[in-house]
Amino acid sequence: MNAAAKKILIADDDSSIRLVLSQAFSRLGYQVRATGNASTLLKWVSEGEGDLVVTDVVMPDENVFDVLPRIRKERPKLPVIVMSAQNTLHTAVNAAEIGAFDYIPKPFDLDDMTATARRALARPADSEAAKAQARAVRDERLPLIGRSGPMQDVYRTIARLVGADLTVLILGESGSGKELVARALHDMGRRKDGKFVVINLAAVPRERVEAELFGRDEGDYGKLLEADGGTLFLDEIGDMPLDAQTRLLRVIDGTEPALNPKTGRRPNVRIIAATNRDLRAHIQQGLFREDLFFRLNVAPIRMPPLRDRVEDIPDLARAFLLRAAREGLPAKTIDQSALERLKLHAWPGNVRELENLIRRICALYAEECISARMIERELADHTPQVAGQEGPPTLAQLVERHLSGYFATQPDGVPPAGLYDRVLEEVERPLIQLTLSATRGNQVRAAEILGLNRNTLRKKIQDLGVEMTRGRR
Repeated sequence: MNAAAKKILIADDDSSIRLVLSQAFSRLGYQVRATGNASTLLKWVSEGEGDLVVTDVVMPDENVFDVLPRIRKERPKLPVIVMSAQNTLHTAVNAAEIGAFDYIPKPFDLDDMTATARRALARPADSEAAKAQARAVRDERLPLIGRSGPMQDVYRTIARLVGADLTVLILGESGSGKELVARALHDMGRRKDGKFVVINLAAVPRERVEAELFGRDEGDYGKLLEADGGTLFLDEIGDMPLDAQTRLLRVIDGTEPALNPKTGRRPNVRIIAATNRDLRAHIQQGLFREDLFFRLNVAPIRMPPLRDRVEDIPDLARAFLLRAAREGLPAKTIDQSALERLKLHAWPGNVRELENLIRRICALYAEECISARMIERELADHTPQVAGQEGPPTLAQLVERHLSGYFATQPDGVPPAGLYDRVLEEVERPLIQLTLSATRGNQVRAAEILGLNRNTLRKKIQDLGVEMTRGRR
């Protein structure tokens, strides 16, 4: 069947969405019918119309999560793409659980939508296989929070993996939430009734890793056997010694002789690993086994750093305030200027750094509402060093810290016009002053160091009012 013979049914109460999608699919040669309600969509489906459904979740008459099971019952092979502006892990998992071919967050990329439609039309969805991809988890207190594009990618990947039993490698910086992803995969998967066992390989002395993981003797079974029937989460796998890597590889390959004395068989464990290191660089340096990397990297998930999803910061901050209050810390709110200040920070410690900041403010400040000044004060006093950075902060980091404080003090976080020239002038004057001091007022030498023409330097000295004093070396 060619594209022209295939029909796409669109359901969305937003007329602009219906128009954009109708035009895009029509240009590709598909037939299109569009409606603004679920009842018309159901009527078309029951009459046998359509080769693909593209529908929003929230409709004026019904929620599509209630409608889709009826579509699946009547036409189990009809693929359905679900769209939603309620971009949470809960939405993505629900879509997969009820048999949607795929979930597309709003606002969507049109190329992504049309590519997904092509795949759906080329390979109709199997409702049973789709249901097996996820388990019904409707706990609104799931630890993963955020509606940003990078988090949508994470949610969609999790939704596809929870019904499988694949080995997963989670990549991301420290504090970005790698363990939360691992727990979500376990809690929503087929092993949810088994144990979720964690071993942080960076926290265990290297000489004790094998004993902790595989046991010391017949009476001490180690984390591997403890996780039998469940999930073993190997946090910071990049810190695992080579000897332990070799033994872990044998476990994954099925050649490890260790047996569970209670069952008399090899342990049945799903392995999820995580690292903040570049394992490919470790392989080149001889610090990590390439064959183990390929065994672990079956289904990779990349956890975005907080600086790449700053739009999630308000939701995260409010969630951490509620969590702190539940744990007995004083209940607080946070104003918009404080949220804007949080967005300006680089967050080298990622989500963990943000949560610690919120908890610290709840504990130390008497005010009921968190302000930008509180945020600025705490960030100035507790700015952590970037991972791997030695020595004092860089000039760029110092400038960013200063400018962040300046932005935070402005109404609504927005400075007056002309900021660029003002900042350059503030930097230029001390730069020229210090260079002249270093050269003891020698303008020829100062111009050479600064990379300026001598006449240009002379004019800047006059325009900026730079004092011509003899400096000391």
